[in-house]
Amino acid sequence: MPICICLELENDMDKIYIIDAVNYLFRAYYAIGPMTNPQGQSTSALYGFIRSVEKILKDFSPENIVCVFDGPDNKKLRREIYSEYKANREKGPEDFYPQIELAIQWCKKAGLPLLIVEGFEADDTMASVCLWAKNQAVTSYLCTSDKDLMQLVDENTFVLNAHKNNLLVDRKKVEEMFGVSPTQILDLLALMGDSSDNIPGVEGIGPKTAASLLQKFNSLEQILDKAEEIGGKKGQTLLAQRKQALMSKDLATLIFDVPFPKEHSFFTKKEPDFQQLKEFYQEMRFLTLLKELDHESNEPKEVELEKKEYILIDTEEKLQLLVENLKKQTEIVVDTETTFDHPLQAKLVGFGFCVEKAKAYYIPFVKAIDPKIICSYLSPLFASPSISFVGHNIKFDVHVLNQHGLSIKNIGFDTMIASYVINPQNRRHNLDQVTLQIFEKKKIPIKTLIGEGRKKISMEDVPLSKICEYCCEDVDYTFRLKEYFSKKLEEKNLESVFYDIEIPLLPILVEMEENGMYLDVEKLSEMSKSLELELKILAEKIHKEVGRSFNINSPKQLSEALYKDLGLKPSRKKGAETSTAAHILEEIAEENPIVSTILEYRGLEKLRSTYTQSLADQVNSKTNRIHCTFNQSVAATGRLSCSDPNLQNIPVRSERGRKIREGFKPEKENWVYLSFDYSQIELRLLAHFSEDMELVNAFNNNEDIHAHTASIIFDLPICDVTKKMRNQAKTVNFGLLYGQGPFGLAKQLGISTKEAKQFIEMYFSRYKKVKDYFDKSIEEARKLGFVKTITGRIRPLLEINNKNMMIRSAAERLAINSPLQGTNADIIKKAMISIDKDIKDLNGFLILQIHDELLFEVPNNEIDIFKKIVKEKMEHAFKLKIPLAVDIAVGKNWGEC
Repeated sequence: MPICICLELENDMDKIYIIDAVNYLFRAYYAIGPMTNPQGQSTSALYGFIRSVEKILKDFSPENIVCVFDGPDNKKLRREIYSEYKANREKGPEDFYPQIELAIQWCKKAGLPLLIVEGFEADDTMASVCLWAKNQAVTSYLCTSDKDLMQLVDENTFVLNAHKNNLLVDRKKVEEMFGVSPTQILDLLALMGDSSDNIPGVEGIGPKTAASLLQKFNSLEQILDKAEEIGGKKGQTLLAQRKQALMSKDLATLIFDVPFPKEHSFFTKKEPDFQQLKEFYQEMRFLTLLKELDHESNEPKEVELEKKEYILIDTEEKLQLLVENLKKQTEIVVDTETTFDHPLQAKLVGFGFCVEKAKAYYIPFVKAIDPKIICSYLSPLFASPSISFVGHNIKFDVHVLNQHGLSIKNIGFDTMIASYVINPQNRRHNLDQVTLQIFEKKKIPIKTLIGEGRKKISMEDVPLSKICEYCCEDVDYTFRLKEYFSKKLEEKNLESVFYDIEIPLLPILVEMEENGMYLDVEKLSEMSKSLELELKILAEKIHKEVGRSFNINSPKQLSEALYKDLGLKPSRKKGAETSTAAHILEEIAEENPIVSTILEYRGLEKLRSTYTQSLADQVNSKTNRIHCTFNQSVAATGRLSCSDPNLQNIPVRSERGRKIREGFKPEKENWVYLSFDYSQIELRLLAHFSEDMELVNAFNNNEDIHAHTASIIFDLPICDVTKKMRNQAKTVNFGLLYGQGPFGLAKQLGISTKEAKQFIEMYFSRYKKVKDYFDKSIEEARKLGFVKTITGRIRPLLEINNKNMMIRSAAERLAINSPLQGTNADIIKKAMISIDKDIKDLNGFLILQIHDELLFEVPNNEIDIFKKIVKEKMEHAFKLKIPLAVDIAVGKNWGEC
């Protein structure tokens, strides 16, 4: 072993943390789902790497640290020993390698020392640093999960696996894990080989056999010398492959004389460059990291130095002066502070107002002025038609104000929705996140006011000075965001989408949420008891087959039951070998019928826990109705989503799902539910956009589009199409809308990939312009970086040029479907706005929107009126090249619709 010549190290260095950077990056790449920055570059490996290194920094506060990367041409020395070294290793994903360079950039900005030595692998550089440190009596912590580095463990060197709760691996732990001492790990690797590095080892010898041989004979050389004594096939193989075994040991032997700077100062962690890190996190869209970043940079931003005037209104005189000023305004930013995050259950604590940058007002509702006096001043203000109000998620504030008899007449702007319309691909549009992203301003966290966990207090109990600053900051930055987003909406030609669709929809959603849906709790309770009985029977059947009782809802216990107790063959998919995910269980269901029983159990358990059990708990005790929330800023396509609870997601195809829907019914006698559902709207939009005459004519002639497609796929007259053929054609029609390929279609139809491919080829041979439209959509998205709906709503798709095929393919599918699904969303929103104007004077009301469908609660004497109004408005919400069609259903409950 080469001896490393070491310079004397200062006495104050007692430990060093050596980060296996590429190990961290690879682990993060496969552990974290796809992430991209605004430019469409992959960032999952980078994000996971930063998080892992930050964990080391946070948990151990190291003064001395180094991040080690592979150097260029790092396989050269070992390939001189064995030309096939790592030759079997497939090139990593194309989008992985640019992230290595980004990780290097981050290390430099974060003040972390780096080692990248040409001609050497990271393991060799780490080994050389270890030896150097050991000679100076410095303890090394190798931050890695790589088993090859276990050979370095001794009294001065430990492996630290941060991904396993900071597992510290010492000599004893190595023996527990591998059955040999650290000094024997090299021999273990030589015997068993390493498929990932293409180190051959000895044929037929795995880790257990290798460990038992080393326990008996101590070293590889002694094992080879005693091969005849070992005897049998194993002994013969050892004799025959002696040279290969020794070569494998040479390949696994770490190099200890890698050149690197041998000064204490080189390994000392430096002060981060905060401004560069801020810019880097902004560029990568790592907003959580940006939020957590220490803001003590050398040059504070101007916005942090500006003088702010946040005024507490705690007397009637101050209130009167404020309201007189506010009445002169044409636009006012408003915010409410409450005790709860559900507006219909929240208690009002105070109001914030702002009409100019850096100046805001806070009015406490209960602690200073009589609430009745406050309402007498504010009620005319909110009711004024000449003043428009601005908020961030203003729908919440409108609900709260409504509960206190204060109704806003004119909603002018919502900065949360503006953020969403401009950047629909972003997942978060909350005020703190958006302010951080645009102004690099870290707002006061709510937890600094009310705490968290057991120590959490009510907003009512927060001191006035603190809540005043917090609320004033909210309205101040909402004011700034309004100015910023107004310009952006104009620049991106999104004013029509925002002002003509999203803002007029807001008060309609407020009414829908306040209307809520009546639930027959007793009916649901009966169903819950029935499900519990069925689940008990299924559980007994599963336990009997396995031979013991266990928690079927626990993935870990279920995995052990399937793969250990029943001995089922694990999945071949990497990372999913012993998974209990539904798609994995479906793959192995043929091995044992009990797997299908487990899937059935899971389905019933989800119905019980998600619906029959929890829905009753969400009934508002004051109204006896469920009041869900409709979200305008979640789905990237423009669709509304629903939460707390998600009533859009209650199963409709299963008998039990329909039973759950039967629990929802009109509250009053002689009322019904009326359902209006767009018929095949996305296929109609496909006909409109593609201008394929085969498809256009089929719709214009009012043909059954699925039967028509079946006649094309199977080359039969439409009268000869069977129900099975129609269902298959229906799957093809909708599958291709979502960019489904032969493999996915084959799986869904239960046919071969070859047959699925033939179906698709036949489809496109007859619907030629549909294929042209799909190709054009992808090409335009690739060129522009976004797709558009018929109203001009955009969906950025910068991932469409990503080097990762899976990410790129997903973006291509979105390029096909987003304009269709987004246009569908725009059309039904416009229909809702139009309908709302015509039903104002009627008793019936809208209670639910489920993407293509509107559900109304209507008295019997208004059924015909609603049928006429709603059908007319929905079918004429937008003029297309083919007619829109609406199906109507009437029912005494939702299930009947």
